[in-house]
Amino acid sequence: MPQRDDDGRSAGVRTRVRTRARTGAEGEKAARGSVRARVRRLNGATAQGRQGGRDPFLDNAKFLLVVLVALGHSWTPVAEGMRAVEAAWLFVHAFHLPALVLLCGHLSRGFTGRPDQLRRLITHILVPYFVFEAAYAGVHVLLLDRPFALTPTRPAFMCWFLVALFVWRLTAPLWQAVRWPLVFALLLSLGAGFTDLGEELALPRILMLWPWFVLGLRLRPAHLRPLRNRTARRWALPVMAAAAAGAWWAAPRVDPDWLLMEAGADGLGVPPLLYVEVRLAQFAVGALLVAAFLALVPARRTAFTALGGCALYPLLLHGLALTAFADAGGFRAVAEAGPLAVLGTSVLVAGVTVLLSFPHVRRVLWPCVEPPFPGWLRGAPVPAEAGTGRPAR
Repeated sequence: MPQRDDDGRSAGVRTRVRTRARTGAEGEKAARGSVRARVRRLNGATAQGRQGGRDPFLDNAKFLLVVLVALGHSWTPVAEGMRAVEAAWLFVHAFHLPALVLLCGHLSRGFTGRPDQLRRLITHILVPYFVFEAAYAGVHVLLLDRPFALTPTRPAFMCWFLVALFVWRLTAPLWQAVRWPLVFALLLSLGAGFTDLGEELALPRILMLWPWFVLGLRLRPAHLRPLRNRTARRWALPVMAAAAAGAWWAAPRVDPDWLLMEAGADGLGVPPLLYVEVRLAQFAVGALLVAAFLALVPARRTAFTALGGCALYPLLLHGLALTAFADAGGFRAVAEAGPLAVLGTSVLVAGVTVLLSFPHVRRVLWPCVEPPFPGWLRGAPVPAEAGTGRPAR
C-alpha cells in the first residue's frame, strides 16, 4: 500500500504534483530566460560573448571613431574663421574616416555572399538606408516647413555611408579572390578623381575610400596585434602630436575638400599629376595616423567597450540630432557666440553620442536599424549534393 501523508494524499500523487510544479516552474523559468536572452542579444551579446566572442579592442575603436565622426560633423558648420576649430577638423578628418572604413573592411572578412549574409545585408544596411532617408525628410518637414520629399539617389548626411558599406561588403568576395587587391583599389580610387561621377549615390566617396576597405579586408588579427603594446603607444603619441601641429599650420592654407574624399582634380582645381601625388601622400599619411590612433585605443575592456558593440545606432542617429539642430538655427547661433560656444556644443554632441550608444536605444529602435528578414521572402534552401553535405552548385 502506498504511504499517505496527514491530509490523505498518497506519496505517488504527492510526487507527481511536485514534479508538475517543478516542470511548470522550469518551463516558466525557461521562458523568462529566452526573453532575457533576447534582451541580451539586443544589448550586444551575452556575458560570455562579450568576454570571449567579441574583441574589446575593435569595440573600443568603433566607439571612439563614432564620437569623432559626430564631433567632426558638429564642427563643419562653425569652423570658418576659427583657426582652432579648423585645425581640429583637419586633424580628425585626416584619419577618422579612413580608420572607420578600414575597420568595416576588417569586420567583413567573413563575408562570402551566403544567403543568410545577403539577407542581413538587406535588413541591416539597405532597409535602414530608406528608413533614415525618410527620417531626414521628416525632420526638414517639421522644422523647415518643407514638403516631404525622398531623394534616395542623393543620400542625406550619414546615409551615404550605408550605400558605401552595402557596395563594399557586397564586393568583398571579389577583392578576396583577386591578386594584389590593394593595388587595384588604389588605381580605382585615383581614377575616380578624373571622372565626372556627379553626386549620385555618393559614388565618388565610395570609389575614393575603397582602398581603406580593401586594406581592412586583407588585414588579419595578427597584423593588428603589434599595435596593442606599449612600444606602439610610445611612438603613437608623438605622431599624433605632430599631426595636430601640422593641422594647425595647414588650417589657413589647405583646402578641406581634399579630406572629404569626394572631389576630383577638376573640382579641386589642380593639375592631374599634382592630384595623384597629393592623393598618394594623403593615403600614406592617413595610414600612419590610422596606425597611431589604433595604437592608442585600449586593448582591454573599458567602461565604453559595450557601447562600441552597437556603433551603427549613434552613427546614424547623431545625424538626425545635428540636422534638427541645424534646421532650428542652432549652429548659426553657435558660430556667432564664438569659440566657447563651440567647445560647449562639442561636449554636448559627445554626450549625446554616448547616450545614443546605450542599449536602451537599441532596445527601442532595433526594428528600424536591425529589422528581421520577413519569412515569406526567404528563398527555398539550396539542396545539398548527395553524400557531401555541401550545397549543390
